[in-house]
Amino acid sequence: MMEANPCKITPMEPDDGSDLIARLEAVVGRRGLVTDLAEIAPHVVELRERYRGRTPCVVKPASTEEVAAVVRLCAAARVPIVPQGGNTGLVGGGIPDETGRAIVVNMTRMNRIRAIDAANDTITVEAGCVLRQVQEAAEGAGRLFPLSLGAEGSCQIGGNLSTNAGGIQVLRYGNMREQVLGLEVVLPDGQVWNGLRGLRKDNTGYDLKQMFIGAEGTLGIITAAVLRLQPLPRHKATAFVAVPDPAAAVALLGHMRAHAGETITSFELIPRIGLEMTLRHVPDTRDPLARPHDWYVLIELWSSRAEDDLTATLEHALGAASEAGLVDDAALATSAAQAEAFWRIRHGISEAQRPEGGSIKHDVSVPISAIATFIERACAAVTAMIPGARPVPFGHIGDGNIHLNISQPIGGDRAAFLARWEEVNHVVHDIVAELGGSISAEHGIGRMKVAEITRYKTAVEIDLMRRIKAALDPDGLMNPGRVVPGS
Repeated sequence: MMEANPCKITPMEPDDGSDLIARLEAVVGRRGLVTDLAEIAPHVVELRERYRGRTPCVVKPASTEEVAAVVRLCAAARVPIVPQGGNTGLVGGGIPDETGRAIVVNMTRMNRIRAIDAANDTITVEAGCVLRQVQEAAEGAGRLFPLSLGAEGSCQIGGNLSTNAGGIQVLRYGNMREQVLGLEVVLPDGQVWNGLRGLRKDNTGYDLKQMFIGAEGTLGIITAAVLRLQPLPRHKATAFVAVPDPAAAVALLGHMRAHAGETITSFELIPRIGLEMTLRHVPDTRDPLARPHDWYVLIELWSSRAEDDLTATLEHALGAASEAGLVDDAALATSAAQAEAFWRIRHGISEAQRPEGGSIKHDVSVPISAIATFIERACAAVTAMIPGARPVPFGHIGDGNIHLNISQPIGGDRAAFLARWEEVNHVVHDIVAELGGSISAEHGIGRMKVAEITRYKTAVEIDLMRRIKAALDPDGLMNPGRVVPGS
C-alpha cells in the first residue's frame, strides 16, 4: 500500500490573510500588488476557460530578491503559491484553484534582458521576458533564438521553461530544454539558486537545471535563464505540399532528410478539414493549391550559409518525391509574404476551430513511425464513440507531436459534447500508450492531466516524482495539485 503523500498543505490561520497581504505590499510596493477584483480577473481564468479560480491577490515582483522575499513570507504563513507567466498555458497549470487560498505570483515585471554574449552565443534573460522580445534581442545581435510558437507575442520565457515548450522548430533545434545552459531559481524556502552559467560542459554533479525545466513551478520559481543562440538564417525556402496520406507524409520526411539534411527546420502536417476551417474563419487566407487534397505538409528549410540554394534543394527533393508517389502537388513560396501566408494557415487551425463549436483537445506524441497508425486508429475510435465528430489531426510531424483536436458534430450540442472530454481523452490516450507515446508532448500536465498520468506512468515513476517534490517542497506550497499526483 502506497504511503500518504507528504506534500500536504497546512491550513492558513483565519487572521493571517490581511497581514500577509500587507507584508507582501511592503516587499513589492503598491505597483506590484493587485487586489482589485477586476484587475485580478484575467489572472484566474485559463485561456480556454476550462479553469477558473480565486486568489486574494496577484503579486508582481520586479526582482529576484523580491521573488525570494515573497516566497519566504508565503512559506512562513503556509500559503500556497501559483507561479504565472503570460497565462497562455492550456492545461490550467498557472491558474489558482477555487478555494481562494493561493497567492498568484506573476512574473510580468521581471522582463529584462540581462546580457547578450555573442561570442558565447548566449543571452541571459529574466523569466518575465516575452518570447518575441527575446527573439528580437537575439536578432539584434545577429543571432537566432529558435523557439517559435503561436503565442510568442504574449507567452513568457519562465512559462516556456516551466512547460518545456516545443513549437514549430523542434525538429531542428529541440524543445526548450535543449535551449538552456543555466537557470536562476527561487526555491520553496526562499533560497536563491544561482546557476546562471553559460557553459556547454560542466561535469560537476547533478544537472540541477533540468529538474526545474518542465516542472511547471512545482519545485521553485524560475527567475532567469541563460539561453543558447544559433546562427541567424540567411536563406529560407518554404513549400505547401499535398500528400496522399499521413503515411506518405512520414515517408516524405525521411526523403527530405536524405536530400536536405539538417536544413529541414519545420515539417508540419495539415488535414483538409483544418485547411477548410481556416479558410472559413481566418482572414487573409486562401488555398495554396489549385484543387483540394486530403492531406498536406508545410515544409521549411533554413540555412546560414551564403552559398546554399535552398529553393533548388527543395524543388529537386519534391520532384524526386513526386516521382516516388509521395507528393501529389506542391506550391513553393516565391516571397517572404507568400511563405507567411502558408504559415498563417498552419497557425490559424486552432483559432479556426472556435467558431466551429466545442473542441476536445489532445497534445500527444508517438514515435514518428507510428504517426499514421495513431491517426487512423484514434480518428476511427472517436468517430465510433461520437458519430459526426470531426477529428482535426495536425502538428509537428517532424518530432512525432500530433494535436488531435476533435470538433463537435455540426449542429450538435456543445455542452453535451464537451461533457465527454475525459471519456474521449481516455480512449485516445490508451491508443497513444499502446504505441509507446506520451499523453503530453509540449503543453505540460498542469491540472488537466495530473490524475490522467497515473494511468500511464509506472508506480516507480510516480513515486520518484513525489520524492523529489517532497524533498524540495515538503509543505507542498509550490503550485500544489499540478504535475505530481496527490500533491
